[in-house]
Amino acid sequence: MRIIGCDLHARQQTLAMLDTTTGEVVKTTLQHEGNNVREFYCKLSRPVRVGIEATGSMQWFVNLMEELRIECLVGHPATIRAAEPRKQKHDRRDADLLLSLLVEERFPAIWLPTKELLDLRALLRHRHQWVGLRVKIQNALQAIALANGLRRGSSLWTQAGQHAIASLPLSAHAAYRRNELQAMYVKFETEIEKLNQRVEQQARERSGARLLMTHPGVGPITALATEVFLGDPARFADSKELASYVGIIPGEHSSGKRQRLGGLTKQGNPLLRFLWSEAAIHAVRRDPQLKQFYRRKLIQKGLGKARAAVARKLGIRMWIMLRDRIEYNEFCRRGQMQRRSGDACAGMPEPRYGAKVTG
Repeated sequence: MRIIGCDLHARQQTLAMLDTTTGEVVKTTLQHEGNNVREFYCKLSRPVRVGIEATGSMQWFVNLMEELRIECLVGHPATIRAAEPRKQKHDRRDADLLLSLLVEERFPAIWLPTKELLDLRALLRHRHQWVGLRVKIQNALQAIALANGLRRGSSLWTQAGQHAIASLPLSAHAAYRRNELQAMYVKFETEIEKLNQRVEQQARERSGARLLMTHPGVGPITALATEVFLGDPARFADSKELASYVGIIPGEHSSGKRQRLGGLTKQGNPLLRFLWSEAAIHAVRRDPQLKQFYRRKLIQKGLGKARAAVARKLGIRMWIMLRDRIEYNEFCRRGQMQRRSGDACAGMPEPRYGAKVTG
């Protein structure tokens, strides 16, 4: 068997390869030009195991390894770096470190989404980017309107509001800028509506997203994003691990008896945190328990922390619904049953759903 530690970059990769039969170690560097990489791995006698760090430009290499039927493990970069105490860092040392972790069976492999999930993630990210660009155009148009005494607020985006800003007497260059921004705004509105329809269609076709949409305040975009970005819900041991994965837990720097908590770590998917926060605002208006929880946290912690807490609770709810394949009504029924059993059996250990439903 051949075990390869691969320090992968955009233009080249540095390899440290061990032949477990002979004990021979080969170190080389491959340039990503032409068919160099494919030819090298095709010539290797099977079985082969390759370990790389997770990077943004790795997907082509993972696909190639899958095509060649070579086992490819992708490791968590922070955990891999923590395994090397020395401050010297270069490609050869990185490849040696990956090889040693593979040989010692300490390689911190991460879960990888399927090609279908990657494609759906691309759709959601594309829509989110277009929405962000539309917001920039709206801000520019609002600035033009306010600078010329037109104060319409959100009604600026109605047909009457657009006609009002188009009628403003502006100088030549300012008028050209306004006209171009208005044309771009119309185009973005049309494209985003098409993307919304595509996302809704995908959400209707996926059973997990359909389950999540039964929760009040959760629409097709949030439901689809939760399913495709979380992937297999069984890979999270509990709600704390889920919140840590999304980055919606506080940072901590504690020592001894002193505990110091900071702001959210945000070490997770920013799009998922954003969608959970947006959906939480709508959910608290429709779900009595979330509304009560939100009001309590609002008094205790203030607006920002209350919204973050509700977003986290909503995300945990959706994870439970995905994990147990249940709809919102069944979720509420189980929560009520366990609250009743908790009242009847005071002092006994908390049941499985109690902390996650009511916490």
